[in-house]
Amino acid sequence: MSPERPRVLVVANQKGGVGKTTTAINLGTALAAVGQPTLVVDIDPQGNASTGLGIDRSQRRITTYDVLMGEAGIAEAIMPTKIPNLAIMTATVDLSGAELELVGVARRNYRLKDALLEYAARGERKFSYVLIDCPPSLTLLTINAMVAADAVMVPLQCEFFALEGLSQLLKTIELVRANINPLLEIQGIVLTMFDKRNRLSEQVEADVRKHMGEMVYKTIIPRNVRISEAPSHGLPALVYDLRCSGSQAYIKLAGELIQRERVREAA
Repeated sequence: MSPERPRVLVVANQKGGVGKTTTAINLGTALAAVGQPTLVVDIDPQGNASTGLGIDRSQRRITTYDVLMGEAGIAEAIMPTKIPNLAIMTATVDLSGAELELVGVARRNYRLKDALLEYAARGERKFSYVLIDCPPSLTLLTINAMVAADAVMVPLQCEFFALEGLSQLLKTIELVRANINPLLEIQGIVLTMFDKRNRLSEQVEADVRKHMGEMVYKTIIPRNVRISEAPSHGLPALVYDLRCSGSQAYIKLAGELIQRERVREAA
């Protein structure tokens, strides 16, 4: 990673319940654990990434909303988490009003990108990765995330309508690339909630790999009770139960992501 500028990845899918937030916080934890300082940006008004990393709502005083509205910089909004090397920019329900409030504001699609560039220029705490956790819809918040990002990581649930949802997301990425951020690329597709007892999961995996090829990560995130339980304790699954199959999968995913990034840099 460049010491000057982090690699910015947006974790996005217009479909809800596919494991976006789970992927953002556990991948962030795994990257931090292997010595890659990581910032999670919660840009979802539900604030689930903030909750999942143990930040109580009463602690979220300067948030992503303040940064988008120009009332604070990223340096003031960043909060430490219980995990060394992992920080978060939190979200509250205030974000749901940002879209209307930014209607007449200059560079409204670039608010997050401009804030990240300004933060990098200050040369303070440096991150290797920034992971942006998006809401499950195409709003100004998602557009801001995609404009700020270098690439999109797509969590894809192994269920019947997976490919249909993926095709909609790919069209959105193409629109952003054509109109606002020509450098945006797809970093990879992560198959989530895989149930090996269910033949449908295997069929979805085969279909996605057939259509998307090398874009699909080899690592698959299984359906796992411990992953589901962890957020209620304000912990990533990797801290809640390191040995469970879900945590081990996210560790492998982090390794695969770093390897992909090395190949990309070498190219």
